[in-house]
Amino acid sequence: MPQEQTERRVVVTGPPRRTRRASGYYRPRTEIDEQTTLGHTYVRSLMRTQLRAALAVFAVLGLLVGPLPLVFATTPNARRLEWLVLGFGLYAPLVLLARWYVRRAEHNERDFVRLVEDR
Repeated sequence: MPQEQTERRVVVTGPPRRTRRASGYYRPRTEIDEQTTLGHTYVRSLMRTQLRAALAVFAVLGLLVGPLPLVFATTPNARRLEWLVLGFGLYAPLVLLARWYVRRAEHNERDFVRLVEDR
């Protein structure tokens, strides 16, 4: 009698479909979505850093533009000087200040996303 061939079992392995999270594991994005105290703290820290950058820009702007009325009041017949200073003298510093603020805000947001994404 011929020898019967036994069927071989093939085991197929793959990535587990469900994984258990380790105890103490948390996701900051979930904390933010569920509006927990920790999520509130994350968002508040982002808001503080954005506010700090805005206040820095506001302070520099105040120091740059604030004294101009006093300077214009002390110089007699300075209509041409006023237009030159306001039209040309402030344009470049304002553009640079705005550019710095946008870069700072984007940097703060990138840091926040990196914190939330668990990278």
